[in-house]
Amino acid sequence: MVAGTIVVKGESFVLVPQREYQQMCDLTQELLAGDGPPLPKPDAKGNMPAVAYMRAGLARRLLRSRRQAGLTQVELARRAGVRVETLCRIEKGKMTPSTLVFSKLQRALELAQREARHAA
Repeated sequence: MVAGTIVVKGESFVLVPQREYQQMCDLTQELLAGDGPPLPKPDAKGNMPAVAYMRAGLARRLLRSRRQAGLTQVELARRAGVRVETLCRIEKGKMTPSTLVFSKLQRALELAQREARHAA
């Protein structure tokens, strides 16, 4: 890590490149998020809210796959050609990706996993 410090009004600040800062933020979010969004609880009749359940399940699988591939949200989003904000919302279970976005993410993850196997 390349870092520097500056003092402003008597207070020290650490400067790091933006990419490294984003990676630290991504890692912090991942650690706080655990395994992804919680699965919704069934109602009194045992019925599950289908869309919420699907979103949470997809988010959990995507998060696990991204981690296994060794990618940050920023790296996966860049490789897939989607916005980081979009990927973040999907991983939090707040939105359902379109078929196009899902395909882009899937392709990027498959390529990253292949690259990792060839590098090993």
